[in-house]
Amino acid sequence: MPTTVLAEGASDRIALEALAGRLGHDLARSEVRIVELGGATNVGRFLERHRLTHPGDRVAGLFDAPEERFFRRGLERAGLGPVPDRRRLEQLGFFACVEDLEDELLRSLGVTTFEAVIEAQGELPSLRILQRQPFQRTRTPQQQLRRFVSTRSGRKSVYAEALVDALDLDRAPRPLTDLLEWVR
Repeated sequence: MPTTVLAEGASDRIALEALAGRLGHDLARSEVRIVELGGATNVGRFLERHRLTHPGDRVAGLFDAPEERFFRRGLERAGLGPVPDRRRLEQLGFFACVEDLEDELLRSLGVTTFEAVIEAQGELPSLRILQRQPFQRTRTPQQQLRRFVSTRSGRKSVYAEALVDALDLDRAPRPLTDLLEWVR
């Protein structure tokens, strides 16, 4: 059955595609397509249109926990019944990243491996500059790394694939693996 996976943005789509590839899950063969929403607030409108144009499709998604309310309301607006909590979201195929994708990847990789990926991209000097900024000096390494990945346009997308490539698959983020298992 065709399945459409909703991703808030490009980095989420890229990470899911990269992890699916590493896990040997051929998304095209499984008739899974990942669509970027351009932000969580667009989920309701997208689902309403999608159900009219693709009535036989299953729908699933990945979202950031702070945006959960948009997904719950969007699914309800689209006629998928009451969605009172995260458990129901997961039953419907929608999985939350605790903060966001980068936080999930950082917790799975650890600071040292995350920094090694930045170094492999040739951007360790830029990270060190950011870490020396007065405001950043009081932040944790995890906060600094998440900020670094978000500071330049397109950087999240570049790092999404590179960070997934560095993952030990046994430690891959649960929201991503659960979603990919749900769409199999």
